[in-house]
Amino acid sequence: MKSHASTLLAEVRTFRQTHPDVRYVDLIALDIPGHFYGKRYPIEMLEKVAAGSPLKLPQNAVLLGVQGGLFKIGDYCFNDGDPDANRRLVPGTLKPVSWESQPLGQMLITSDGTEAPIEFEPREVLAKVLERLQHKGIHPVVAFELEFYLFDKKLDNGLPQFARDPLSDDADDQPNLHIERLSRFGEVLDDMAQTAKDQGIDITVITAEIGPGQFEINFGHLDDGMRAADWAALFCRSTRGVALKHGYRASFMAKPYLQYPGSGMHVHVSLYDGAGNNLLAAHQQQPLRHAVAGCLELLPHCMPIFSPNHNAFRRLGGTVNAATRASWGFEDRDACVRIPESDPRNLRIEHRLASADANPYLVLAAILVGLEHGLEAKREPIAPLNEDRISGTDFPLEMLDAVRAMQHQPVLRDKLGAEFVDVYCENKRQDHLAFQQEINAREYRWFL
Repeated sequence: MKSHASTLLAEVRTFRQTHPDVRYVDLIALDIPGHFYGKRYPIEMLEKVAAGSPLKLPQNAVLLGVQGGLFKIGDYCFNDGDPDANRRLVPGTLKPVSWESQPLGQMLITSDGTEAPIEFEPREVLAKVLERLQHKGIHPVVAFELEFYLFDKKLDNGLPQFARDPLSDDADDQPNLHIERLSRFGEVLDDMAQTAKDQGIDITVITAEIGPGQFEINFGHLDDGMRAADWAALFCRSTRGVALKHGYRASFMAKPYLQYPGSGMHVHVSLYDGAGNNLLAAHQQQPLRHAVAGCLELLPHCMPIFSPNHNAFRRLGGTVNAATRASWGFEDRDACVRIPESDPRNLRIEHRLASADANPYLVLAAILVGLEHGLEAKREPIAPLNEDRISGTDFPLEMLDAVRAMQHQPVLRDKLGAEFVDVYCENKRQDHLAFQQEINAREYRWFL
């Protein structure tokens, strides 16, 4: 513990020396809907926390809804006195914030690893899954890919407008994959990539996607699943900030335009043993088939995680490469679970179903639980799409149905934690019901 504190203290002191103009640091963590919450600490107080002073925030901050409100979930929020819970600093995450008008720092905090971790905190849920796999001798290697849209900074009566091409000042309303779009938006994209690298994130490939103003950024493969999820979370925060600095809005909203492709969160996962052997490639890739079967079996029950809001369900099935059934295939982007072509050493699955605004900690936890369940159950998967284009099993396409499918699934309750499943499902149910409590213009137009 002393060594841990001395490492943190050295990190804070080095940061202060390198960035003497920074007076405050945002201590941040991801809540259930995938938003950052936290506190802004004077740098002097951060040094005291690093040295061992307690760091406490309200436990129920994790339970905030999409709009930041609190819902009554069991005894939480309104019958528990709103207690504080201990958090700790995440080593290696203290970085400068370059997109604000004033010098600032940020650092991740978490309850996992404390004496009483919050069972429904997303980072803690993933930590438990990774720890269990570690004890079984299974070591995941993970890489995220995130799609997002750029919009004009100004909304038009609350509706997004196409991003303006900085060279022509015309709207970027022609969906395509042309490499020239990377050049036309090069200034903001380069700043996004450099800012992410300054946060310690390994940015690799940048792609102009099919939608107007839509792009995808890939991250490097990591043998630390938690860090990979940290990267995805931090990238969303920095990208939104950089976009505003350049006069745009960046959004990871799942389906901003009905007529154009939605934005997804693609997760590549391979599994290795302690000697570095790829577990999925053993025995003529039979474990791969078992792992796929496990993913597909649990996928319909994980939909509130993969599609965490009303808009995310709009992304499923209407446009390019968006599955409507739980399916798999080799080199097939129509599949939920794609097997990219690779050598045995790098054999992996690419899970393509989650929306870009899903919580990366929970998405990865759900995928790993599916893989783990498949390796244990050792069942054969359904036919791949390469053999049968209509192969697949149905999954819920509406939030309340999805919540019902998730809440009582025994494998998820066991491997993700029953307390988490209950809290998460009620959070999603309440968010969905709150979303319905507004009459929109179309409703008046249809029924008045």
